[in-house]
Amino acid sequence: MSARLRLRQLEALERVAVTGSMTRAAEVLGITQPAVSRLLADLAAETGLALVERRDGRLVPTQEARFLLPDIHRVLETLDRIGELSRSLNDRKAGHLRLACLPGFSTSHLPDVLARFIADRPGVTLTVEPDRPERILEWIVGEQFHCGITDGFEGHPAVEAEIVPVRTVCILPPGHPLAEREEIGPADLSGERMIHTRRDSAFFRALEETFLGAGVTMTPILEIRQFTAACELVLRGAGVSVVSALDAEGYAARGLVHRPFVPEVPHRLALVRPVHGAPSLLTLEFMDAFRESLRPFEARPDA
Repeated sequence: MSARLRLRQLEALERVAVTGSMTRAAEVLGITQPAVSRLLADLAAETGLALVERRDGRLVPTQEARFLLPDIHRVLETLDRIGELSRSLNDRKAGHLRLACLPGFSTSHLPDVLARFIADRPGVTLTVEPDRPERILEWIVGEQFHCGITDGFEGHPAVEAEIVPVRTVCILPPGHPLAEREEIGPADLSGERMIHTRRDSAFFRALEETFLGAGVTMTPILEIRQFTAACELVLRGAGVSVVSALDAEGYAARGLVHRPFVPEVPHRLALVRPVHGAPSLLTLEFMDAFRESLRPFEARPDA
């Protein structure tokens, strides 16, 4: 069969086979009856096969055409499906998004954002992979994920990033004496049992510098990787901590007390994606949606 076969020729044969009439096939296809006749003649010439015959006043496919028709049906259905999918992609109602994120985000804040995002996009599917910042960077550099949410990002030539400074708060167990204060600083936490992030994290270094600048020695008792772990521990009375306002907000309903921490030590989130290749519309829309969700928690521009 020649590679020069045209879609319209296949449609003509399929419609004639279904309707049994050149005239009705022409009406369905929105063309003239002579045009249908010409398309069938051209298809017969291309294939070297007789395709239709008249029987009892009706056009019916020949045995050879009946052999071809199942594949023709599949081709036409596939093309229709491609058209529908293309329209859905243009409307951002279909597609797949691969997202890497910090572990705490998989259970805090991000689920609400994802639920809202997919509510109006019934054809969209997602993969969410939580891991440490080093692994997220590897994935984005290797273009294994469309975008990522991380922290401690110090730049990479293969990564495009937007840094969003998020406010931090001091979190306290219910009934703690410091809950009476409107804001809390390093001096207030002198002697308090501190739960903190890893010592090699950018956030811990910034927090430690703030304490040292105030002439206060931190009293660390527990080192954790995730702010959500700190929230759980503080709720249980294990100590106090300074965490992202994003995470603290999610625990307020459970009784966790949080107060502004001063001076402000922002948690610098990074929204990252591969620098090579244009991002999909779906990726850009998700990043915009997540960025918008951070606005109520942003630190002051001068922080």
